[in-house]
Amino acid sequence: MPIRLAPLLALPLLAGFLLAGPARAEAPPPDVVVTVKPLHSLTAAVMQGIGTPHLLVRGAASPHAFSLKPSDARALDGAELVVWVGPPLEAFLERPLTSLAGDADILTLADVPGMELAQNRVGDAWGGGGHGHDHAAHGTDHHHQAGEVDGHIWLDPHNAKRIVAAVADALVRIDPARADTYRANAQDAAERLDTLDREMAANLEPVKDRPFVTFHDAYQYLERRYGLNAVGAITVSPDQRPGARHVAELRNRIRTLQAACVFAEPQFEPALVRTVAEGTDARTGVLDPEGANLTEGPDLYFELMRSNAGALAECLAGS
Repeated sequence: MPIRLAPLLALPLLAGFLLAGPARAEAPPPDVVVTVKPLHSLTAAVMQGIGTPHLLVRGAASPHAFSLKPSDARALDGAELVVWVGPPLEAFLERPLTSLAGDADILTLADVPGMELAQNRVGDAWGGGGHGHDHAAHGTDHHHQAGEVDGHIWLDPHNAKRIVAAVADALVRIDPARADTYRANAQDAAERLDTLDREMAANLEPVKDRPFVTFHDAYQYLERRYGLNAVGAITVSPDQRPGARHVAELRNRIRTLQAACVFAEPQFEPALVRTVAEGTDARTGVLDPEGANLTEGPDLYFELMRSNAGALAECLAGS
């Protein structure tokens, strides 16, 4: 015979279930702000199934000349975690981190233990004779100088694995209830990065000794990981046009070193690249350090790296 609860007993039990329901509901995902697309992609991979981080530098914009929009300021004001490389890359963010994101955890990736860092290269081959360049016209006082860290750290997949681990650690600190998901997502991303690394090494091995010139000196980490042979850059900064003397010197260097390719970048005027390559045997191609024309999200990083590897392999092989 079924057991029936007396009405007066059933009511308190029902009320208890109703009260307990909201208490067990999950808290909203943490508010996370990330500066540039590749870092946003790696962070989004760690947050998959939980939430989506806010991206500051969208579309084809460059962190070298960026100004915050009101929506970005609001995102920073409410952020629980901000992920950036540090002042060498995102100088525009130094003051807002203090004025807007004072209550947030700040993950400065250049300071992560074990991160492999490279220094900015200087000299005529790399965009100008060792002088810093001023971004004051764009609202910052930043100079790229000798001895300063090159901020494009994500272009080495080994560094990307360190970024994923550091982001997961930061998210676990601020949102421990979802620690298992963050850790599992980070492990999945690390395995994808290992696969990507092996794939890129195989694709680039046949062309790694062929000399080439880039638009600006953003690819050291890619070069070092795969033993590539970059011999110069057109400009020290993508927002600073080189002088006629540097263009002439670089063109002569291309001839002397028999550089196979000169690479443009999608968000900048390609006419300058054609000018540098004019009168030489160098072909032209396109490399992209940040994913200017790619859709943001957890897959962007992998698309970006495979696209760059393909562009290098195709142009340097002469096909």
